[in-house]
Amino acid sequence: MATLYTRAHVVTCAGGAGDPLGAFVDGAVLTDGDRIAWVGADADAWAAASALGLAIDDRHDLGGRLLTPGLIDCHTHAVFAGDRAGEFALRAAGASYQDIAAAGGGIVATTGPTRAASVDTLVALTLDRLARARAAGTTTIEIKTGYDLTVAGELRLLEVIARVAAATPQTVVPTLLCHLIPAERRADRAAYVEELATTLVPRAVGRATSVDVYCDDGAFTRAETERLLTAATRAGLAVRAHVGQFADVDGAGLVASLGGRSIDHVEQISADQIAAVAAAGTVAVMLPGACVQLRLPVPPVAALRAAGVAMAIATDLNPGSSLSEELPLQLWLATTHYGMTVPEAWLGVTRHAARALGLTDRGAIAPGARADLCIWDADHPATVPYHYGGQRPSQVVIAGDLVP
Repeated sequence: MATLYTRAHVVTCAGGAGDPLGAFVDGAVLTDGDRIAWVGADADAWAAASALGLAIDDRHDLGGRLLTPGLIDCHTHAVFAGDRAGEFALRAAGASYQDIAAAGGGIVATTGPTRAASVDTLVALTLDRLARARAAGTTTIEIKTGYDLTVAGELRLLEVIARVAAATPQTVVPTLLCHLIPAERRADRAAYVEELATTLVPRAVGRATSVDVYCDDGAFTRAETERLLTAATRAGLAVRAHVGQFADVDGAGLVASLGGRSIDHVEQISADQIAAVAAAGTVAVMLPGACVQLRLPVPPVAALRAAGVAMAIATDLNPGSSLSEELPLQLWLATTHYGMTVPEAWLGVTRHAARALGLTDRGAIAPGARADLCIWDADHPATVPYHYGGQRPSQVVIAGDLVP
């Protein structure tokens, strides 16, 4: 079915150096099934449809409203049970993330409820979160495992993600996350790492597209991360890592040396690692929701920008430090707290987010791209972060279809 969107302020996110957003007014977009067939001036739309041999089945007059690519959330921990509202209250009273983790909270506080929940329960909880994300414009979402910490349990979470993917119109990108060494395995952490590398990672092939490792103070060491990511590479899986959230242990440099897709968090990163990441073409994923909530120093955005590192933005949806499904809110945080420009922020939730996930058919409004779109009751790209908390798309299109 061919659909024509006319009189739009089109934000293609496919521009060049001088105009990265590739935005223009009085624009039109023609879709054919699940693909974008044509993009151009409103006055040329009908002639373009005729030249392509397309009969217009449906037309939407946007009246000058924004038309953007569907948003891509490239870093979430959406599969979990339970909550950690009590920890939020403790942090508000002055406790640090590390203090809470040392007292038995943090990631392990979510492990118990997640292990206890049935697959059906976890699927239902995750679908509810994805529905909220979809209402906020997210059409593609990455979901990690990581809240079980056993081989069998992490594979069960991959099963949950597969069932979620089959039940939502959004594209779901599954990631195996090596999150933390559980308390019961800390006495033999070397054996635990080997079990993950030799048993869990190979069994994730065909169920996950990438392996992520939490490489930081209190999580996996650089050497352990290298063992796990090398195993993933040998298994044919893409690699990425949480790095530099609390301490710089050279995780970013390691990921770059392996040709990894992304380094995520990066509040702490050296100049040498930034240069290596730029040379490798690895994406730096900004997670401002967690950064601001944990009162961490902001990443060196200016240095990343100067080096030419592509920056993506994600929600980091998780029960401990960023319980939010809303990418528009992250646009506000990225622009006001991180010092990213409005074009950088938009590219961060579209084109660069797609790149962080290894997806080449979305994140921009261009012929041949997947017809994932958002229509906004706004007439300027800055309006969405400017009106923080008050901007959601009025309509969301996934694979050419309007979705509730």
